[in-house]
Amino acid sequence: MARRLFCATRALLLPVPAPAPAPAPISSAAAAEAAASLLPLLPCKRRRKLLKKLNSPRAAPIEPEAARRVPALDAVLDRDTAFRFLHRARSFLASLPPPHRIPLSEAGKLYRELGFPRGRKVARSAARHPLLFHLPVVDSVPHLALTPLMRSLLEEERRIHDTLLPSRVRAVRKLLMLTAHRRVPLAKLHHCRAVLGLPDDFRDRVRDFPDDFRVVVDSADGRHVLELVRWDPALAVSALERDFVVDERRVRRTFRFAVPHRRLMPLDAEDADRLDAATTFPLVSPYTNGALLKPWTPEAEKYRVGVVHEFLSLTVEKRAMIHHIVEFKEEFGLTRHMYESLKKQNRAFYLAGTEMNWALFLRDAYDQNGVLKEKDPLVLFNEKLQRYACMTKMDSGEAMTDASGNRV
Repeated sequence: MARRLFCATRALLLPVPAPAPAPAPISSAAAAEAAASLLPLLPCKRRRKLLKKLNSPRAAPIEPEAARRVPALDAVLDRDTAFRFLHRARSFLASLPPPHRIPLSEAGKLYRELGFPRGRKVARSAARHPLLFHLPVVDSVPHLALTPLMRSLLEEERRIHDTLLPSRVRAVRKLLMLTAHRRVPLAKLHHCRAVLGLPDDFRDRVRDFPDDFRVVVDSADGRHVLELVRWDPALAVSALERDFVVDERRVRRTFRFAVPHRRLMPLDAEDADRLDAATTFPLVSPYTNGALLKPWTPEAEKYRVGVVHEFLSLTVEKRAMIHHIVEFKEEFGLTRHMYESLKKQNRAFYLAGTEMNWALFLRDAYDQNGVLKEKDPLVLFNEKLQRYACMTKMDSGEAMTDASGNRV
């Protein structure tokens, strides 16, 4: 049955008490709408200035129609913004040698690496998470450092990465099988490590799997490139093909590659659906050789959409920012018209964020409340870390113990 749809070449921290619910932060889209409502009340000069900001790619939503937005998924990006300092700072400090600290004067210059707004004080961002970051004074010099609780959490994260390493290797193998030449620069994998759930030292660990990967130096630019050693037909099965076996009807409703026709063509709704189904199916497996497809054909568009869908299915949270997808533009053979192709498939994908920095979600992976239906162990760990980040030392005495039960 699946062959009729796809033309393919087979390719322990203690339990964390929930803190008192904080008021939900206003979303970026709601903030923009509130600012727009003030336009008639402002003088002409300030009105033009605010209107220019609202229409800039930094603030303009990627989905202009408010009725088509999904606030629950938009809130996921707002949550990422709220915890940007938490995740970037802990990753940066964990990469430093023990005792994992940096002088506060130097930390104030690393706003990109630590994830705090430029021109703001890093001490203010650290003070929002008192259980995870502190500012010790060493030789009369204040430092930014990790608390004992945070260090114990990082140890737990390392154990989770060690447990999940076989599944991560399998995901990277599938990612390499999606590429045109079965190779990806290691720097690109390192850039997307958080999205794919890879440990920070994955570039060193790949050498432990000589039967799956080979690291070579590109003769053109000298970059280290990860190559696939062998093709596994058992892995060349996309998520859509697996879902088709379970629920054929849902997969048929997910995609639609419509054929434009004039009004002179007398088609009712049922006939139009049959015509669209005839052009939509069979889909093209993302594990086929896309270079053999003629560009600007429906088959080539189906292939590129399928590649993006499969890439998102390999991510931890079934979503990715646009710069993560563009990172593999050459390897996946994506074109500049990819945005229009994704926008037409609004049953499969949801675009959230602004025109300058937007994210792509797999709709079927989230429920109506914006919660992942199937959560990876790393996602559960990050949720626990964020619960600690929302606590203060006065919230609960139980929260003041680390993974070993010691008082912080």
